[in-house]
Amino acid sequence: MIGSIMGQVALPTKPAVSAEKTVFPILFAISFSHLLNDSIQAVIPAIYPVIKESFRLNFTQIGLITLVFQLTASLCQPFVGLFTDRNPMPYSLAVGMCITLIGLLSLSVANVFPWLLLSVALIGIGSAIFHPEASRVAFLASGGKKGMAQSLFQVGGNAGSAIGPLLAALVIVRYGQSSVSWFAGIALLAICILVILGNWYKKHNVRRTAKAGLELMPGLTKKRALISLGILLVLVFSKYVYMASMSSYYTFYLIEKFHLSVQESQIYLFVFLFSVAVGTFVGGPLGDRIGRRYVIWISILGAAPFTLLLPHVNLFWTGILTVCIGLTLSSAFSAILVYAQELVPGKVGMIAGLFFGFAFGMGGIGSAVLGRLADATSLPYVYNVCSFLPLLGILTVFLPNTPKAK
Repeated sequence: MIGSIMGQVALPTKPAVSAEKTVFPILFAISFSHLLNDSIQAVIPAIYPVIKESFRLNFTQIGLITLVFQLTASLCQPFVGLFTDRNPMPYSLAVGMCITLIGLLSLSVANVFPWLLLSVALIGIGSAIFHPEASRVAFLASGGKKGMAQSLFQVGGNAGSAIGPLLAALVIVRYGQSSVSWFAGIALLAICILVILGNWYKKHNVRRTAKAGLELMPGLTKKRALISLGILLVLVFSKYVYMASMSSYYTFYLIEKFHLSVQESQIYLFVFLFSVAVGTFVGGPLGDRIGRRYVIWISILGAAPFTLLLPHVNLFWTGILTVCIGLTLSSAFSAILVYAQELVPGKVGMIAGLFFGFAFGMGGIGSAVLGRLADATSLPYVYNVCSFLPLLGILTVFLPNTPKAK
């Protein structure tokens, strides 16, 4: 799959070139847009309790809704990125958010199950358009500080993922399915911001790429690039499956093993998510400074001692170790994404789509598989199994070095 999407890496192309200086207003705007986009996505799981009762759905049908959203949101991303690499579309971000808006309004009035599926598919398509193109805007505005730019962009998504479920639960659970339309205001705000970003994108991307030529990493062949991309995807797999175990089952683990209340377990989850946000922001700039390969080493393999200890310690050390895990593992993705973009210059959108889509898909699939494993065994057993995933970080030894940011 990687080879077919990647195509002829060594052929001349017109890669995006970053601005000469870091454009922080653009970076903050695209990060805020990411917050809005990911807040909207929280509507889908928040509406499950409402539609399960009103539509009399079983858990298989609920799972099918999730599957449709994940497939459209993840599988479409690399193809969107590949298309826009070849055909720059400065206003595609706003168009994608318009599709999300249509999906929201459709979801608020859907009265049959196929209509629900179509609605979540539209939201997934909007998300699939947003992520690779938004990542490209962050790349363009980076001024060469690509890791920092990607980290700032992703922190916005983390914030949206945290805020969105709270807003959705407060509104949708209280007022029902029709209140989904209220989130159209968030989409409209995002569209306004993305039109402004599209104007900047048009000026800085299309004009600059006409002058650019392909620069492969010294000594890198197409075969080596493909192998390296494969290794990076394995590392993303290890990171996001483990993160799925934490985001989906950490509170249940604390309740089962340490007999905490729901409220107490939520505090521990908040502390973990806060450490994830901090680690996400730190990882990119650190990669700019010391080299992304070293950050990948530290982030993935460095988390292994903490994950291996976690199932065997008391509550106090569980809290400490999960903070360490959040800080280390979350710092990896920015470094991995920018490293991959440096491996394949000129494919900024395709690489962003491939890795965002794969990460999103692995998180969803991992959550489902681990839930099934927990049903068959126990949550402590799940965490014992997952504790070995960061050991896959040893594969980083096979990655070539990339130059540090100037």
